[in-house]
Amino acid sequence: MAVRTRQRMLFYVFGIIIMTFGIALTIHSKLGTSPFDALLVGLFRTFGLTIGSWEIVVGFSMLVFNAIAEKKRPEYFAILTALITGFFIDVWVFSTQSWITPDSILTQFICLLFGLLFAGLGIAINLQADFAPNPFDRTMLVVRNLTGLNVSISRALISVVLAIVAFLFNGPIGIGTIIITLCSGIIIHFFMPYVGRIDEAMTRQANSIKKHKATF
Repeated sequence: MAVRTRQRMLFYVFGIIIMTFGIALTIHSKLGTSPFDALLVGLFRTFGLTIGSWEIVVGFSMLVFNAIAEKKRPEYFAILTALITGFFIDVWVFSTQSWITPDSILTQFICLLFGLLFAGLGIAINLQADFAPNPFDRTMLVVRNLTGLNVSISRALISVVLAIVAFLFNGPIGIGTIIITLCSGIIIHFFMPYVGRIDEAMTRQANSIKKHKATF
């Protein structure tokens, strides 16, 4: 396997692990999560299963919707993202629920802040990997193509729809939802240059080692 491919896979998985830890923190904050995560929690509260399981179900539904809307074959590789994300959401939620229990408004906001930072960092790392498509991001592009709206408005439109559906299913919609919606893009943008420099440094080091081995 090529060095660059291994590095992209590392960034891809590591990014999801960090992102899902952040998602778990926002859930534990009880101040509200992102519209998408609120829908997952709402479905969990209404129908059972686990939050991670609903990540997979909703991700697969989006994959099918995208394929029908674009009249193309489903991007089956995209379900890999939903599977890994769903798995680690459950791992983090269940493994941290006994010791991350904010019991005041201050600790709730601290929990939300750290969740927002970890999720933003994880997404930045995952975007740097550019390894497998995300069903939600693909749906955003489909809506853009179907409506002619720009990416920001398309994403906001989907977020509003998700928030409404999440509210109907008793999902955690609150002040945290507004904060995450307004700030997540800024945080991701902040981390992107640093992640890019780490990626470049790792690539240079890997190429240097490869050249060194080739001399023997």
